[in-house]
Amino acid sequence: MVSMHGVSVGYGDAPAVLRDVSVTVRPGRVLALTGSSGAGKTTLLHAMAGLLRPRDGTVTIDGQALRGRDHAVEHRIVLIPQDNGLAPILTATENVQVALVAGGVTATEARQQTAAMLDRLGLSGQADQLVEELSGGQQQRTAIARGLALRGGVLLADEVTSELDAGNRQRVLDLLHDEASRGVAVVFATHDPEVAAACEAELHLVEGRAETVRG
Repeated sequence: MVSMHGVSVGYGDAPAVLRDVSVTVRPGRVLALTGSSGAGKTTLLHAMAGLLRPRDGTVTIDGQALRGRDHAVEHRIVLIPQDNGLAPILTATENVQVALVAGGVTATEARQQTAAMLDRLGLSGQADQLVEELSGGQQQRTAIARGLALRGGVLLADEVTSELDAGNRQRVLDLLHDEASRGVAVVFATHDPEVAAACEAELHLVEGRAETVRG
């Protein structure tokens, strides 16, 4: 379980982007994180992922104060970033396999898990293509495949359906709910109200503040 308690976050000497936010993400649930562009959604996810240190307040994982990204990784907090974070000169398969092997999975298991996850995302036909040759939506699905393959305990997904058609958007939403069903705490930043409505809970940000909480 990951929680924020009165968290404010900013960049350098600029005013805080996130202001006095408190929220708890419980295992087995999908929390939709909504708000207009610049509302603080990515900043909140980065704070939960240990990439940003709060100016005020605390981020905790299983009751422990989050000390940084390495600590977050130890506690199996997985972030699927908005910019996908893929290596463009590697294939879709290689991008997923490298992450799994780095996480301690054997090469044989990594190959099997990668093939299975790319298939679940409808990418079997693009498995051996370089990422730079893939469409924006295919790259987005490759990044999702990598994040899901890591099988974290907390999954943070930042606008990961923004370039997907309706069918693939539903496919991804179903997969996120599948993760929740196995006990993962999922936070899904989205600007799509229909997608948000399909989640069990919602935190809506307005200019860095939590305006409404559902669930």
